[in-house]
Amino acid sequence: MSDINEYKCPSCGGAIEFDSHSQKMKCPYCDTEFDLETLKKYDEQLSKEAEQKDDISDWQTDPGKQGQEGETDGMNVYTCKSCGGEIVSDENTGATSCPYCGNPVILTERFRGALRPDMVIPFKLDKKAAKEAYYKHIKGRPLLPKVFRRENHIDEIKGIYVPFWLFDADVAADARYKATKVRTWSDSDYDYTETSYYSVDRSGNMSFVSVPVDGSSRMPDDLMESIEPYKVADAVEFQTAYLSGYLADKYDVDAQQSTDRARERMKESAQDVLRDTVKGYASVIPENTNVRISGGDAKYALYPVWILNTTWRGKKYIFAMNGQTGRMTGDLPVDNGAYTRWLLGLTAVFSIAAYLVALLIH
Repeated sequence: MSDINEYKCPSCGGAIEFDSHSQKMKCPYCDTEFDLETLKKYDEQLSKEAEQKDDISDWQTDPGKQGQEGETDGMNVYTCKSCGGEIVSDENTGATSCPYCGNPVILTERFRGALRPDMVIPFKLDKKAAKEAYYKHIKGRPLLPKVFRRENHIDEIKGIYVPFWLFDADVAADARYKATKVRTWSDSDYDYTETSYYSVDRSGNMSFVSVPVDGSSRMPDDLMESIEPYKVADAVEFQTAYLSGYLADKYDVDAQQSTDRARERMKESAQDVLRDTVKGYASVIPENTNVRISGGDAKYALYPVWILNTTWRGKKYIFAMNGQTGRMTGDLPVDNGAYTRWLLGLTAVFSIAAYLVALLIH
């Protein structure tokens, strides 16, 4: 079944969108605001009506046109209810906008049944905040080419609800470390160093809640993980109204395919927790670790992300901002000359420090 949903303002008929500032639905034409709860029953009614429609009621095909074999695999064509224009989307797009009238549309079939998210974290920050965060991100970086700030321009800013799997599990972990303590002293004739060796054991039980794993294959996992954490306590029950005015994808990496990454993240975190309890030693080297994970459970959620695409000297740069907290990340070019000067300066500092230590010892 293929159908689309558009939220219309009862006052003026304009397309209404979710407003991150007021956390309400807002009409950009008459400024009327609507509480999300008032739209919940309306949303449920739309879903019931959509289920009763014929399977081909809202999509179109054109058998008169032929292309290369496989060219349109996974692509769907919808008709905009506002202007009648064609909206082309791939099989993972859940929310987009009409390319002709700009009205936000939600492809409701992407969020039915098992595809319906358990929760959503609404956008808290708008496009202006994303742009400001980007300029703050590239400011004051000594290794960034100076011309990058002047010449690099933002090509596109888009707010996307990215699908995530949130994993809960219990973890039992054990670890053994080889540690040392070093004592030094001197007399009139000699300098002495005494090294003591220890075998340090640690074990513990932990519970992990809502460990996120990106469920979209087209979103780089490292980019998504670098803008964590999200405040899961702010998550609310999913309603399609939250998607209005933004882009959204449904998952194309399912929960089963995401378990390995979830386990790896839990394992790394458990090891870090145990390692942080080993204090007071000159050196600590892990010799053996054993992490056991049980009682796993997964929930499906949509998280808000601002994606900024820029181009500088023919190369594309992608930046991402957490749409809830404002945490920004992205790759930046390095000024090789500035890096060399920085490295030489760092070497000089260490050389002077070593020379001063040598003088103090003798």
